[in-house]
Amino acid sequence: MLVGISTDKSSTGDDDTRLAAYNNALWCETMCRRHGIPSTFGAQVWAASTRSPMFYPDAVTLRHGVSAAAVLDAIDLSEPGASIKDSFADLDLSGHGFRILFEAQWIWREPGQASGDSSQTSGEANWDRVSNAAELAEWAQAWDGDDGNADLFRPDLLGERDVCVLAQRSNGHIVAGAIANRSSSVVGISNVFALEGVSQQTWAGLLRAVDLFASGMPLVGYEHGADLMVALDSGFRAVGPLRIWIHEGP
Repeated sequence: MLVGISTDKSSTGDDDTRLAAYNNALWCETMCRRHGIPSTFGAQVWAASTRSPMFYPDAVTLRHGVSAAAVLDAIDLSEPGASIKDSFADLDLSGHGFRILFEAQWIWREPGQASGDSSQTSGEANWDRVSNAAELAEWAQAWDGDDGNADLFRPDLLGERDVCVLAQRSNGHIVAGAIANRSSSVVGISNVFALEGVSQQTWAGLLRAVDLFASGMPLVGYEHGADLMVALDSGFRAVGPLRIWIHEGP
């Protein structure tokens, strides 16, 4: 457990957001470690010692009221490009060479809820766990399309006990997927994709598959735009805002 971060949901009103942020930082740590990048958990911030893999932040705040200095001192700002996940949308980094890349909402779903659209259940049985390097490569290519980033997800990721890569197949081909990572109190859902666009049907099958991985645990994640609306329609609730800041230089 991270020192200074309570995982007792009765402690404060923003525990849902704090648990989601901590879970997300664990996932970021996993991806950094699998790329050979050391990182550190502190009471206020998780941070990578050098630039994180593409699409992953260099730091994640873990509580309200973290100072800009506490975050900036923890990351490498020698070149532009560093990013920070401002988990409570309460940092102002505009005077430090950063701009807001996007804003989003943490989402939370209680265990045992029925799908937001129980009529759209076709395809649920086609979700399964990715179990070998060849399947992961296929999954990553479906996730990436032709953007050239499919090597982000490395085969040793499948050895992580608390990580589950999930795929939906149609006619033998992967058409949707997601990653679940388990912390002590919640399961985080990230990298949700569908070739035809994420829908309530996508979530219906995904939620059934995740339940086999971590039954009885709340689900968390973050979304924005149209994907946020779909998640809310699928039984999640928004529990707090976050911002992603990107460093553009002095």
